[in-house]
Amino acid sequence: MTCSEIISLLQEQSPEEFACDWDNVGLLVGDFRQEVRSIYIAVDATEETISEAVQEKADLLLTHHPLIFKGLKKVNMEDFTGKRIIQLIQNHISCYAMHTNFDVKGMAELAAELMSLTDCQVLEETCKSEEGPEGIGRIGFLPEEVSLSACISRVKQAFTVNTVKVFGTMDQKVQKVALCPGSGKSVIGHALRAGAQVLVTGDIDHHEGIDAAAQGLAVIDAGHYGVEKLFIPYMAQYLEEKTKGIKIVGQPVKQPFLFV
Repeated sequence: MTCSEIISLLQEQSPEEFACDWDNVGLLVGDFRQEVRSIYIAVDATEETISEAVQEKADLLLTHHPLIFKGLKKVNMEDFTGKRIIQLIQNHISCYAMHTNFDVKGMAELAAELMSLTDCQVLEETCKSEEGPEGIGRIGFLPEEVSLSACISRVKQAFTVNTVKVFGTMDQKVQKVALCPGSGKSVIGHALRAGAQVLVTGDIDHHEGIDAAAQGLAVIDAGHYGVEKLFIPYMAQYLEEKTKGIKIVGQPVKQPFLFV
């Protein structure tokens, strides 16, 4: 299959037009006409990731976070982004990013399913499809009212994380959950207006967390990578079902930082 044909499959799952205006998704490096026999899937296009893609003889690197976010003034080996672009080109690897367009459908729906949320609705509407409103995050209900402490245990199990950052009191009762797998500070207002009792997110700032808790909204931060690593197995399974004869390799799960 060509890179263009693979992209058509990716667009079926997460149309590029679903991405937020500030985002940069799609084919960021490479050739639409390139033949693709092997795909490497990761959250970030780091130097280490690209080296692994080279070792796997990948023709396409599929990432959640875009390699290129802002306009580039130079592409050379002294620039950390330029170096990665050159590394990709030298090894004939195209690079495609599915970021907020994936958050809108795949990431939000999968995270809600793992949390066993019911009666889910879009938290922040950003676009529309034939199926109805689409957008960032979900808001839904746990099967029963639980303490924040019990909700924390559910989050740890759902996203296979050992630690979370929490704003709120352990004994407060929660059932209506706002869920935002990426950065959650932009959806706090939406969560409060929707009557959420807890926001489960992949990233929250110190002051926003304090302010949310002061307004009665508990916050559980499971970590950006802790939640968004879901991208790798989800897209690996999707591509395995949609393609034939193409090697699909997901990067082993590993946090890009350490707690010491």
